[in-house]
Amino acid sequence: MIEVSCNDRLGRKVTVKCLSSDTVGDFKKVLGLQIGTDANKIVLKKGYMIYKDHITLEDYEIHDGTNLEMYYS
Repeated sequence: MIEVSCNDRLGRKVTVKCLSSDTVGDFKKVLGLQIGTDANKIVLKKGYMIYKDHITLEDYEIHDGTNLEMYYS
C-alpha cells in the first residue's frame, strides 16, 4: 500500500491509500469517493503532464509520499 497526496490549490489536500498496480482511473474513483466529486471530473497533473486513466501508478513512477495536483473539469 502506498499513500499519495492530492492538492487542489483551493485548500483541500487529500491523502489516498492505494496500490502501485492500480490504474490512474481506479485511483481517481477512490479519490472521488473521498471528496464527493465524480471521478470523470477530476484531472490529475504533475507539472505539465496530465495523467491518463488507463496507465498504472507504477508506470508513472508514483510512489509512497508523492504529491499530485488535482484540477476539476
